[in-house]
Amino acid sequence: MPRIKFLTNNHKEIEVEENANLLRSSMRYEGGIPFRCGGGICGTCKCKIEEGLENLDKIKKKEYERLGEDLIQQGYRLACQTFVLGDVSVSWDAEAAARREARLKEAREKRKRRAI
Repeated sequence: MPRIKFLTNNHKEIEVEENANLLRSSMRYEGGIPFRCGGGICGTCKCKIEEGLENLDKIKKKEYERLGEDLIQQGYRLACQTFVLGDVSVSWDAEAAARREARLKEAREKRKRRAI
């Protein structure tokens, strides 16, 4: 069975079924990959495959559209679009995810204030 190592989450390691979705596995086993939509639209689950890029399924059209060729060549994938076929190690920018979440929270609060 393939193993996923979540480097940004203290190197947490889990074992998954072959062809398991990377984001769903992270959610189920508290791997920590940030997410919002889960459908390849928002890009929040952008992560870098540090090891095992060859153990993933093919890159999807949504990934090319959201990430672009340069990031894909650097080993980035959208976790929501990625399926694991063998062992992988994954990392992500936790600080960028926290900043993005803070901006979204601020925008929600502004909308609430306007509605009052």
